[in-house]
Amino acid sequence: MSTWGSRKRDDRGAAVVETALCICFVVLPIVFGVIAYAYMLSFRQTVTQASAEGARAGAVAPVGTADADRTTAALNATSGAMATGPGGLTCNSGFLVCTAPVATCTDGSGKKCITVTVTYPYRDHSLLPTIPGLGFVLPKDITYVSVAEVN
Repeated sequence: MSTWGSRKRDDRGAAVVETALCICFVVLPIVFGVIAYAYMLSFRQTVTQASAEGARAGAVAPVGTADADRTTAALNATSGAMATGPGGLTCNSGFLVCTAPVATCTDGSGKKCITVTVTYPYRDHSLLPTIPGLGFVLPKDITYVSVAEVN
């Protein structure tokens, strides 16, 4: 004889439900967060490389080249390097801002230096679809500055 209160509950499906909940609310956000952060790091590496390429291009222009031409060479090289990276962005179109002024070096030597600055507002304009709740791990802006002494 069995009474209603003495029956054991059947727990056979509990493990499947708990696994599904863990995957949905723990594992997937972590996986997508890692992917988003890795993509941002790849983009940051592109910004770093593009800035260095621009500074090098402006610095190695032939002796006697006008400062405006050095700036143009630097921006063209920076833009070319950015176009090959994630997002295929080019300088000063859209949200990617590139500057390359030629000025006196700050080390007191009196020589000229070209300073290439590349800035992108990454958190506001991420290159990946927005993942709700994970934007706080991404940097607000990605900025890199490269300085090279002019010939």
